[in-house]
Amino acid sequence: LLEITIMWFRNIILYRYDEPFYENEVTLAQALSEKQSRPLSNLAMEAWGWEPPLGDDGEMVHVANGRIMVCAKKEEKIVPPAAVKELLQERIAAREKREGRKITGKEKASLRDLVITEMLPRAFTKSSLHYAYIDPINRWLVVDAGSPATAENLLSLLRDTLGSLPVVPIEMKDEPRLLMTRWLRQQGEMPNGLTIGYECELRDEEGGIIRAKNEDLNAEEIQTLVDTGKKVTALSLEYDDRMAFVLNEKGHLKRLKFYDVVLEETAEVEAESPAEQFDADFALSSAELSRLFVVLYGESQ
Repeated sequence: LLEITIMWFRNIILYRYDEPFYENEVTLAQALSEKQSRPLSNLAMEAWGWEPPLGDDGEMVHVANGRIMVCAKKEEKIVPPAAVKELLQERIAAREKREGRKITGKEKASLRDLVITEMLPRAFTKSSLHYAYIDPINRWLVVDAGSPATAENLLSLLRDTLGSLPVVPIEMKDEPRLLMTRWLRQQGEMPNGLTIGYECELRDEEGGIIRAKNEDLNAEEIQTLVDTGKKVTALSLEYDDRMAFVLNEKGHLKRLKFYDVVLEETAEVEAESPAEQFDADFALSSAELSRLFVVLYGESQ
């Protein structure tokens, strides 16, 4: 069964929907089953499909405390770039010698595609699991993704599975750079429960970047940098002494970590199986995140 730590989302991109995009949990599970993950074919580079969140013995959706967990599996072939380059150079040299001319860039690109195609059947396959959950009460779709590209791949799979997916990224009330810069300069009251941590990233108009880690962000050196016009593009924050995270310039949550006080609450649950522990973790973590989302984005029903 699934490792129980999987429930503690690490990176979050949050979406909102106005109209339900599925009928109920049963029809959603049926739709996901039709797009369940399959082994990659010899010539496929990458594929996405659905997996049961609780592993092989579970259902295609897992419901806890009214929230619906889904899991997407990505499989991809790993073709070492160095091996591709070496074989490509051999092919180019052989062809140029045979034809007595330098081949064009377009021809090199075509040869490279052929080399990769030849190597795919012998390539190693790497798989990874990506989780998301639906909050029907607040009409949120919460995706655990380290990059917008990964989140979009999951959304594309869900859109393809259901035929449509009317979700949009949730935006903060103000542009994140300006908001975080005001917070760091102490020019605006922090949202209730939020406090500044010990890490930030600053950028100037020319693209220069300064990163500070394990620093007192109220120190004169940091404040002087902000006063010279640099904008905050990432800022570590703590919420209600229960979790910490980094907020980036897109309004996404990175490196989310729940504190021991939260983890101890689920540890106290007398779960009789991994599935019950999964439910306890999911129920508590999603409830905690709901409180944070309301504070950060002003979103709730």
